[in-house]
Amino acid sequence: MALELDSASAGFSRLVDADAPFDRIAHGLYFGEGPVWDRRTKQLYWVDIIGNTIWKWRPGGGQDIVMRPSAHANGMTFDREGRLNVAGWCSRSVWRFEPDGTCTTLASHYDGVKINTPNDIVVRSDGQVYFTDSAGGLVIPGMVAEDVQRYLDFQGVYRVGGDAATGGSDRLQLASDEVSYPNGLAFSPDEKLLYVNDTRQAYIRVFDVNADGSLGPGRRFHDMTGTEGGVADGMKCDSEGNVWCTGPGGLHVIDPSGKLLGRIFVPSHHATNFCWGGDDWRTLYITTFTSVWRTRVKLPGIPVW
Repeated sequence: MALELDSASAGFSRLVDADAPFDRIAHGLYFGEGPVWDRRTKQLYWVDIIGNTIWKWRPGGGQDIVMRPSAHANGMTFDREGRLNVAGWCSRSVWRFEPDGTCTTLASHYDGVKINTPNDIVVRSDGQVYFTDSAGGLVIPGMVAEDVQRYLDFQGVYRVGGDAATGGSDRLQLASDEVSYPNGLAFSPDEKLLYVNDTRQAYIRVFDVNADGSLGPGRRFHDMTGTEGGVADGMKCDSEGNVWCTGPGGLHVIDPSGKLLGRIFVPSHHATNFCWGGDDWRTLYITTFTSVWRTRVKLPGIPVW
């Protein structure tokens, strides 16, 4: 299948090739999400939230179950030690797989009460883990937590852990409560900016990142456009600092000034998340409700630890 593109700027052709292959590598999902590439084992991981499963797939080797049930896990990433970190949507916690196969909880309570339902997750170079904590896992059918009581009157962006020499702390810290429904989040290549999208308001907010990892006040970066199905959800930056975010029709690519460069349309018209992978980080893997798709782009994404 060929890519279908919607170019909004001449610069879009530098990033995406209309003749690139577009292949479906997995299907039969109920709500695909959380894709992340493992550079060590050369495998792709993703979740099926409603299907209550974490999957892995190796090119030429097919897919295998990593965990089922998964407590309807959502976003995932790797830390610098190669441990898979998980935004535990319905476990109402953030946790990671240890090398011996056990799981360690990184966060579950803020100021003594349960957090909402962690959505997406990134790790900074000093080891601090950042995650969004929207409340969708308390209300969305097919993926609700056992305890659906909401204990916080805001939906926050949090950080936890890190190197004490850089001001990190093992205590869960609220980084921002400015976003009404925080979902995808991504650092700029130099980690001086943190982008957080607001699914309900259909825009992306950007924060200056202080040396200790705390955030300055946020500002509006980009308003999503389009009438097709799809919302601001998964988000990443490429090596030049362009912001890629799911949205109406598929993936939206936005330059560092906030200008839309173009869109990649995705079959089923509801891309949920994506990641870069492969040895050169130019293979793009995209999850939708039902499938995982693969294509190639011209510019690499930011490598995952």
